[in-house]
Amino acid sequence: MQTINRFLYGPTPEEKVRAWQSKLRSEQRVIDREMRQLDTATKKAQQTVKQLAKKGDVKSARIMAREVVRSHKQMDRLSVSKARLGSIGNQLQQQLAMAKVTGSLQKSTEIMKLSNSLIKLPQISQTMREMSMEMTKAGILEEMLDDTLEMDEDEDLEVEADAEVDKVLYDLTEGKLGQAGTVKEDLPSVQDQVEDEETERAMEQYRQQLNGLLSG
Repeated sequence: MQTINRFLYGPTPEEKVRAWQSKLRSEQRVIDREMRQLDTATKKAQQTVKQLAKKGDVKSARIMAREVVRSHKQMDRLSVSKARLGSIGNQLQQQLAMAKVTGSLQKSTEIMKLSNSLIKLPQISQTMREMSMEMTKAGILEEMLDDTLEMDEDEDLEVEADAEVDKVLYDLTEGKLGQAGTVKEDLPSVQDQVEDEETERAMEQYRQQLNGLLSG
């Protein structure tokens, strides 16, 4: 009988919730992997900033420091997104408890708000869109407008305040750089430095790696 009901009416509320929770855990693992990769690339970029500062290459150091700022913002965003996935999982668990009493899943503005925010994250956007459609059919979510789905916060990652870049430079160079690009007297003069091709190649490599991670 259970098999016949599943064929006629589809998965039960409990089966739907279990499937969604499994997808949520899978996406959390995706974010964990992304955060580890980003952390590794960021540490390499920070080391490159220090090397460029020792050379007196202020311009290149600021370019790499800006990438470090972007990666910090992305790391924060990924961390928040992971927490939101966990919150959806908890909300679904509550839905499951209610379904055992009422026999059906209920609308949830909280899950809808969390889902909308997660759709904007490129790494898990496709999965969250599909899951949101499934939840809409199941009666948990209201119909979402296309313009809501298309909202993007990438500009927050593109616009970095100079003050943040200066702070990264100041911290990584122990105060030698970071005051609007000024250099203390004990920092080697740019004119006295010979271009270090290996450092330049490393800088470009880390920039490309960071840009790949930040672009999702």
